[in-house]
Amino acid sequence: MSNWKRTFITIWTGQLISTLSSAIVGFAVIFWLSIETGSAEVLAFATIAALLPQMVLGLFTGVFIDRWSRKKTMILADVFIALCTLGIAVMFYTGDARVTYVYILLAFRSAGAAFHIPAMQASVPLLAPEDQLMRIAGINNIIQSVSNIAGPAIAAILINLLDMTWVLLIDVVGAIIACVSLLMVHIPNPIKKDAVQPNMLREIMEGLKEIYKKPGLLWMFILSVLATFFIMPIAVLFPLMTLHHFSGNAYHMSVIEIAWGIGMLLGGAIMGISRLRSYKIILINLMYFILGMTFVFSGILPASGFIFFAAITIFGGISMAIYSGAFTVVLQTLVEPSALGRVFSMYGSITLLPSMIGLLATGFIADSIGITNAFIISGIAIALLGLGAFLVPPLKVMVREEVRSRE
Repeated sequence: MSNWKRTFITIWTGQLISTLSSAIVGFAVIFWLSIETGSAEVLAFATIAALLPQMVLGLFTGVFIDRWSRKKTMILADVFIALCTLGIAVMFYTGDARVTYVYILLAFRSAGAAFHIPAMQASVPLLAPEDQLMRIAGINNIIQSVSNIAGPAIAAILINLLDMTWVLLIDVVGAIIACVSLLMVHIPNPIKKDAVQPNMLREIMEGLKEIYKKPGLLWMFILSVLATFFIMPIAVLFPLMTLHHFSGNAYHMSVIEIAWGIGMLLGGAIMGISRLRSYKIILINLMYFILGMTFVFSGILPASGFIFFAAITIFGGISMAIYSGAFTVVLQTLVEPSALGRVFSMYGSITLLPSMIGLLATGFIADSIGITNAFIISGIAIALLGLGAFLVPPLKVMVREEVRSRE
């Protein structure tokens, strides 16, 4: 077995445990909020708390990620998340559990993720051959999907058996295991091109230039921003769709999350098909359309159609896994390794920025136009973005290049 494979097995083992523990805690928090409040606004504000720090910090964290050791950055981020989770667990233990504390927990975890996620993504092309990146992206999605399958099921059981204190401590244990796995491997850092005095503004602009100088990549960013604007409010409304439209409970919410996880798992497996690895732009555009149509079909289902809602959600998970994996590989192959940290962190921030507007309007959307209509309208918008992407000149050029490469 080659050295890079051994390194990835070690990292993936730790990440699987850490991702699963985080998923359990994340779903437990969502279920707890849904059952305790039943409020779309509370879920929306919780999502904002989980995304806003990552969005704001992501404008700057890439600069530090490209300067620092990426291995140490990931370890310190995991330690920070573990300490924050431990602090909130203590608050729950004292019996002073408030929604505000949940917001604080999600915000701190988001701040740690602003460093960990882009550092991990930027490390991959330094560890593995380029022709294996699509396969690795698929495996990463499989890890995420396994967590999405097991996480909600375990969370639904634990919130009925244990106090939230002990549920939160599961995430602390997972973070410790992830740190240990990272300590066992060597992760190289990109070669610095020069020894210019560090300057944050200049380095941020260099990261933006990496995006701007490639028209196709710039348009991919624009379309992703628009799609995320419509996706995020619907992601928040999934639990309430289950509770209100389909008259479900915590068990039914977990079924939907498991269905999404199964779809992610299948999507990750599909990405491992060698024939598809050369059609990344085509896959990204097509997945917009498929994901949008899953929202549309979900919105038109009658209240008795829960089983069909779960089946459709599987296809949504498949499309999201393929889209996110293909997009990640495009960035990893088109962007210089020394700038990847900045590009990934800025991508996270830029795509999340407009989604905040949608999230703030989630309560209004749910109360005024209805949850099912929100699914239909957002789905149509996302599907149209997917079709329109095939008409954008720079993306048409990239698609033709992909087709020629397979002829």
